[in-house]
Amino acid sequence: MEETIQPKIPEPVFNYANGRLLMPETRYWPSQMWKNPWSLPTYRRGAAVLFGLLTGGAAAAWFLGEAAPRLAPLYSRAEYYALSRGVSAFWALTIWTFLKGAILLAVPLVNALFAVWWERKISAHIQSRMGPMYVGWWHGALQTVADGIKLFLKEDIVPESADKLVHLLAPVVVIIPAILTFAPVPFGRELVYANIDIGTVYVFAVGGVSVMGIIMAGWSSGNKFSLLGGLRSAAQLVSYELPRTFAVIPVIMLAGTLNISSIAGFQAGYWGGFLPRWFIFYPVVGQVAFIVFLIASVAETNRIPFDIPEAESELVAGFNTEYSGMKFALFFLSEFAYVLLSCLLMAAFFFGGGEPPLPFLAFLPSWAWFLAKTLVLMFCFLWFRWTFPRFRVDRLMDFNWKFLLPVSLLNIAAAGVLIWLIS
Repeated sequence: MEETIQPKIPEPVFNYANGRLLMPETRYWPSQMWKNPWSLPTYRRGAAVLFGLLTGGAAAAWFLGEAAPRLAPLYSRAEYYALSRGVSAFWALTIWTFLKGAILLAVPLVNALFAVWWERKISAHIQSRMGPMYVGWWHGALQTVADGIKLFLKEDIVPESADKLVHLLAPVVVIIPAILTFAPVPFGRELVYANIDIGTVYVFAVGGVSVMGIIMAGWSSGNKFSLLGGLRSAAQLVSYELPRTFAVIPVIMLAGTLNISSIAGFQAGYWGGFLPRWFIFYPVVGQVAFIVFLIASVAETNRIPFDIPEAESELVAGFNTEYSGMKFALFFLSEFAYVLLSCLLMAAFFFGGGEPPLPFLAFLPSWAWFLAKTLVLMFCFLWFRWTFPRFRVDRLMDFNWKFLLPVSLLNIAAAGVLIWLIS
């Protein structure tokens, strides 16, 4: 029997200067190198840089938190100065409103740039890869900026069979509600754009409009895959909106208000001096409400395992198959905007908003704790992508109507019993 000669695979050579793999014939990942990553100088330097960023961020958070209560007097002084210079009160209020609107508009944009880069790095480490490395000063930090510039410079291609007007309006109908939903959501005790009393109702009502944009995108593209994606989205988002809304009702019943800032503030304090009064720690009711809200939020944002409307293996890209350039970027921005919104709401409803987990950690400002909780929850969204397989369409609907919805309704009844017991 003739012996088979196995080809010799060249050993990879790692260039520590720029993080590249250098090999003459192939690009195998040197898995042996990552058995002990702390032995790599680049890994240690990266960890040191990350520690410095976290430390600096904490210091900046403390400084800005101390400065936050002084922002309102600054506006009063600026208004007085403008009025003394002959500027009318109308124009002073208009300029101030536009400045706040610009900040509100920047939230989903900055979030998308960070979240996409973070998702790439997380998925790379899960799969023993490096992820973005070349574009940007550290670990490809500017890769998403380059991708965003590329998308905005791409040619806008519209199919001949498409409804041109509806095809144009669909991404607009998706992105505008995604931005407006951030208005009543607090980023701390003082940082909120519109502190309205019906903030919870406003968020769910305005956020539900985006499904119309997805349906418009699927119908107007003149593509069967896009149409199927739009129809799936209509069924999925409308269905999972019910348990998502019902999951919040126990929180509203316990807090006695629809104001999101007030709900977060209601959870201030500690049981026994150490256990936070967060709704997640309320026996059974809090845990069930959080789990239902988390699952329904993943489905609402079309994230794996609920990415049925844009299932690549079945529908090419789903409802946005025929979109390119800036229009495609708007769908991308809206998806990550809703991911951030869902995490902010979970932090406010179940984890005390900006309240610290322990009393001695109250030296950091409330918005820093709010952001930290939000980032942990966002990590869960990104982690699910590489953990769970995609649901089948019929199983997706069965899971909602036969499990999530009955559980959320029973949890409302349990919340009523809990209120009766503690009153």
